[in-house]
Amino acid sequence: MRRLAHTTTDSPVGPLTLVAADGALTGLYMDRQRYRPETETFGERDHAPFAQAVEQLEEYFAGRLTEFDLPLAFVGTPFQRLVWEALLKVPYGRTVSYGQLADRLGRPTAARAVGLANGHNPISIIVPCHRVVGSKGDLTGYGGGLERKRHLLDFERTVTTTRVRT
Repeated sequence: MRRLAHTTTDSPVGPLTLVAADGALTGLYMDRQRYRPETETFGERDHAPFAQAVEQLEEYFAGRLTEFDLPLAFVGTPFQRLVWEALLKVPYGRTVSYGQLADRLGRPTAARAVGLANGHNPISIIVPCHRVVGSKGDLTGYGGGLERKRHLLDFERTVTTTRVRT
């Protein structure tokens, strides 16, 4: 039987709920996030399994971390897991369109399916679904809300621009 645990931490985009199964991160949810499971399914409240994740999130929001290094356990369909793995390859401070991501997966006609899988990403921020935009660069749906998507993209661009100048 899997040991489920969760904790909550503050962030510049509001409280984040982290969920783990047997020590691997299975969820990072914002409050009022679309497709957020019921809190009762998150297991016991325990901060200990999340020390590394919380530390890396703090470093990310301080502009000092551009790539997370955490054990992740995706729970989804094979296609969803394929999309979420591809999201991990979208560079910090950059964006990709749904169509471009579908092309990268070798499924050029699957842009809508990529969008659906992206919208169901259970490990937001760490698995950077916020870096996926419409074909013309427009901000389209985001499970955490478009204002948070805009905030994360602007934040990453600012950090990237600042690093290039220094």
